[in-house]
Amino acid sequence: MWNPWVKDNARLKYIGIVDALEEDINNGLVAQGERLPSQRVIAEAVGVDLTTVTRAFNEARRRHLVDASPGRGTFIRKGVEVTGVVSDRLPLVDMSMNTPPQLAQMDFRRLFAQGMSDILSNETGVLNLQYQESSGSEFDRKVAADWLSARIGQIEPEQVLLTAGAQNALYALCDLLMQRGDVLVAGNMTYPGLKAVALQRGLNLVGLAMDHQGIIPDAFEKACIEHAPKAIYLVPTIDNPTTATLPLDRRAAIARIARKHNVAIIEDDPYWPLLESGEIRAMAGIASDITWHIATLSKCATPSLRVAYVVAPDGAQAQRLSAILRTTILMAPPLMSALASRWIVEGMLKELTSAIIAENTARQALATRELGQPFLANPRGHHIWLELPSHWQADDFARQAELAGVAVVPASAFAIGQSSVNAVRVSLGVSPDRETLTGGLRLLAQLQQPGITTTRAIV
Repeated sequence: MWNPWVKDNARLKYIGIVDALEEDINNGLVAQGERLPSQRVIAEAVGVDLTTVTRAFNEARRRHLVDASPGRGTFIRKGVEVTGVVSDRLPLVDMSMNTPPQLAQMDFRRLFAQGMSDILSNETGVLNLQYQESSGSEFDRKVAADWLSARIGQIEPEQVLLTAGAQNALYALCDLLMQRGDVLVAGNMTYPGLKAVALQRGLNLVGLAMDHQGIIPDAFEKACIEHAPKAIYLVPTIDNPTTATLPLDRRAAIARIARKHNVAIIEDDPYWPLLESGEIRAMAGIASDITWHIATLSKCATPSLRVAYVVAPDGAQAQRLSAILRTTILMAPPLMSALASRWIVEGMLKELTSAIIAENTARQALATRELGQPFLANPRGHHIWLELPSHWQADDFARQAELAGVAVVPASAFAIGQSSVNAVRVSLGVSPDRETLTGGLRLLAQLQQPGITTTRAIV
């Protein structure tokens, strides 16, 4: 069976996986007709999330390297011809990565260069070239506490820890709060990064029923009785992928149930800054004693600024998490942390977030116009949840979309267990401009028309 790896010179991880597979086929290391490992196994082997592997499988089909057989798996295609030219075949329009629009007027090259220069121009700033505490510097934690108070309420700096992005925070929290074999619950459509952590940590991930408002509290209570979970994972605001925002009464109900059954709450809230100011309170502001709040800058500024904040229930528990961070990454990058603080204090983060909201709003309107059908979305969000007509299955649609030049992510990439949801996530932010986005949306609209379906023959 194929031993998965990633080719180093590929520009994107999923392309690197396919490049590696194609190279191994070319070198005779993988036989035609041989069954590939499952997507989960490949994700664990190469250290990526399931979405990346799903995209790799779609790309491998596009290159005619593999065939999929429902219920049996994916196999190296018989009679495959390898050209050796593998690294430049990118989709025309990438709508698979859920990033904020990175507009030319934001000029991140200048912002990063100027910010770093200003930080290092004085003796205090030069301290950011040294080792720091694993929880972050006192100044950075105080800045973060002030910034997060709008969504949570008063926070003490000793409750705050800095991490190298939300994924780092999520892994550390799962390590702290659970042991191998413990149960973690989440919505039955959930962030693939959580699935990757649960797989790597040996956690039993149990899905909870959802509706258009998010996780259903009764489903959470039922799971608490039947599975005794140690923690619940939530993206309560503009959920990824469903776009649902938990209303206040559901947040309160989930907090009540979690307290009753002694379940920790992991609140991943990257999209809160996109809401109207004060629109809804974070879970950490409702149940601060049992909630671990994760706040990243990736979705309200840029994913290249690898900084996230964790708010612990209290200072003592923050120290427990700090010990985990010390053994994994030692500390968040001090220069990045200092730049994040600078952007918050000087108002640059607020300007960037406002520009992202304005562009998201315009792109959401564009999606409404071009798709010509209802979909689930928040008008300020980066993505939409597109439910497909009955003649399409989500995996087939995603494959055909990529063959047509548009990359989207099917529901199966987010599903805990087998998925009966027939939808795809369409991310609007990664397109470099509205013209490119328009072209991609029009292709998706065309694919949904009656009479267009999968071209793969089944005999």
